[in-house]
Amino acid sequence: MTRTKAVAWAGGVSYLLVVGLLVGGAPRASGTVHGVGALLAVSLLADVVRRMPLLALAMALFGSTAVVVGPPSSGHESLAASYQGQFLSYLAVDLVLGFIVATCVRRASIVAVAVSVTVQFLVIGGFAHGDGLVVNAVIALLALAASCMAGLLSRERREHAVALRAQEVAEAVTAERLRIARELHDMVAHSIGIIAIQAGVGSRVIQTQPAEAREALRAIEATSRDTLSGLRRTLVSLRQADRGAAISEQSPLAPSPGVADVERLAAATAGAGVRVDVCCSGEQRPVPADIDLSAYRIVQEALTNVVRHAATGRCRVAIDYGDEELSVEVVDDGRGATGNGSAQGFGIIGMRERVGLLGGRLSAGPRPEGGFRVAARLPLPAPIRVPLEAR
Repeated sequence: MTRTKAVAWAGGVSYLLVVGLLVGGAPRASGTVHGVGALLAVSLLADVVRRMPLLALAMALFGSTAVVVGPPSSGHESLAASYQGQFLSYLAVDLVLGFIVATCVRRASIVAVAVSVTVQFLVIGGFAHGDGLVVNAVIALLALAASCMAGLLSRERREHAVALRAQEVAEAVTAERLRIARELHDMVAHSIGIIAIQAGVGSRVIQTQPAEAREALRAIEATSRDTLSGLRRTLVSLRQADRGAAISEQSPLAPSPGVADVERLAAATAGAGVRVDVCCSGEQRPVPADIDLSAYRIVQEALTNVVRHAATGRCRVAIDYGDEELSVEVVDDGRGATGNGSAQGFGIIGMRERVGLLGGRLSAGPRPEGGFRVAARLPLPAPIRVPLEAR
């Protein structure tokens, strides 16, 4: 028997002993004293109520009924007044009943309410007389209704809280799935597009220009390794959700890409046949990791669309470090909206989701003079001003 069980049983035995003392040890006390004593004694059943609520209700019914049907007071108060005070003991039953309605299954709650109502009204009908019968019956009915209503309200609040937690968990899972989908799309779409173009170039020139074919194969190998490394980082980060994994089993992770890696991205895109001019302006400084990664992914997705849909040999990437925001712009002079298939896929949708999560703005569409333009503005946190005297 565990310690908590022992405490519960000790409380139950103590309750029965107290009720026995009230009934047999103090026969000259008033009925009100008996009723209040039985009401206070129910606190001894706290552990029993928590672990075995139906047993606690049975014990409370037994004790309260024993107080009511026990020897009435032989003092100065009348027999009717004595019984009227003793009926206060049933308030203890109502307290236990409210807990059962709030925590137990509905079938058990209905049975408990039915048994409690039957016992109380049979005892009241048998031991109350005259006006006391009506008064005690009304009080008992109101007390039962109040305890049941309190239990129902508590049950509804708990069920509502559980539903809210389940909804929050579902929304968190959905948000995480969208984040993973964006990462995989941005990571894979650009690399696969470059690999497809390089493979096509290699297959066409492998017989006539072996050197060009070798360069295409080297570009395919480098791009594939980068993509596999990114996928491995993503999968390892997902597996590390289990914090109990041993540190020795955790593979070292490379840092997430950022704006500083745009030059390397431009070089990889140039290998696919699209020259990328990168222009940076403003005071270049470290930015928060989520903004840094989002800016890189936006440039990556925009360059992927240029390679796959624009049918042009060059484009321009402009990055501006402003005081309050980081601006990213990718412009090409290709076929624009006519040939850009990104609107039918998830590229621009993913860009908008990234920018929206950071509270920024995104514009993507054809230019009047031809070509396509993607521009994102990501707000930066306010810089910390250091007082001159603290320097």
